[in-house]
Amino acid sequence: MKKTFFLVLTLTAVLSAAAQSIYDYQVKNADGQTVSMADYRGRVLLIVNTATKCGFTPQYKELEELYERYHAEGLEILDFPCNQFGQQAPGSIQEIRQFCTANYGTQFAQMDKIDVNGPQAAPLYTFLKEKRGFGGFDTTDQRGKMMDDMMRKRDADYDKNADIKWNFTKFLVSRDGRVIRRYEPTEPVAGIEQDIQMELNPVLSNMMARRSVRKYLDKPVEHDKLAIIARCGINAPSGMNRQPWVVRVVEDQRLIADVTEVYRQANAEQVKRDQGFKNMFRNAPNIICVCTPTDGSGQLDAGLLGENMMLAAQAMGLGTCCLGGPVRFITGNPQAKFFLDRLDIPQGYQLCYILAVGYPDEQPEAKPRDAEKVKFVK
Repeated sequence: MKKTFFLVLTLTAVLSAAAQSIYDYQVKNADGQTVSMADYRGRVLLIVNTATKCGFTPQYKELEELYERYHAEGLEILDFPCNQFGQQAPGSIQEIRQFCTANYGTQFAQMDKIDVNGPQAAPLYTFLKEKRGFGGFDTTDQRGKMMDDMMRKRDADYDKNADIKWNFTKFLVSRDGRVIRRYEPTEPVAGIEQDIQMELNPVLSNMMARRSVRKYLDKPVEHDKLAIIARCGINAPSGMNRQPWVVRVVEDQRLIADVTEVYRQANAEQVKRDQGFKNMFRNAPNIICVCTPTDGSGQLDAGLLGENMMLAAQAMGLGTCCLGGPVRFITGNPQAKFFLDRLDIPQGYQLCYILAVGYPDEQPEAKPRDAEKVKFVK
């Protein structure tokens, strides 16, 4: 019996490790039917572990309101009742469903009861916790401080692991399966709504998903895609429509290799330390060189041009990174002049920045942003 138990645990761990996407998992609904998470591909998901006898149970009402407002736009809420926290989800799944519909009129999908922590935790929740660990309760909030105090009395190091801490913890998943955020039960549901709105809007979600990519697959970007990126770039805002930029999209792999060889010789020790080094542009298979007037004007417009191109690339599944180091090297090393000559930069213009472009070989996490830098003047 003990041997079988450990075999099951090992198999669960192996399956969890093998799963690369939320769409690789299956769950059971309230009727006991197996549901593939792949059925929700293309939908924004809010996944929540619930309980019917908890102080947070009234959040069912707010969740239903979210569902009614945004379901038609692509939101799905997946409710997983769990009895692991204070035994606050007693009864059968049928009794729980009856309670929810009778008291809160819930229409969103309700799944079978599960464990979210421990050896019997549902593999889906193991995956969610791996993607988004516990970020702490907001102790400036009364309820957050109460939860922190309660948890710390039970375990002084409770915040050191990714376990679900209580009922009504929520995970937001994008249309393409990325686990974007985790919300502790003390976070107001109203505050989650803005994140949902941004994920439902394809333009906003594309902006929020863009990251600087520094690892690329060894696969050149198709010419048609590069042409679309450039077209989106030159349609960026430009003061008085001056369009003070010159754009050069480099598809010539030999040119990239030749200028990289100059860089390699000048930075031999640095290149030697980088075992994955292929070229001086973060190993990107293609680059876009943006030039601006030598008098220093046009840089604001060029920045808007670059942002358009990076967002266009993101929308097509490509990664980008804005590079300044290669510009300084190329413009400061006479042996790299052939590269500038090949770009055929008009007189009166200079290389401003270079965009690395390619198929990403990584999925970087978002860097923290300081919301305190934004003030609203009313």
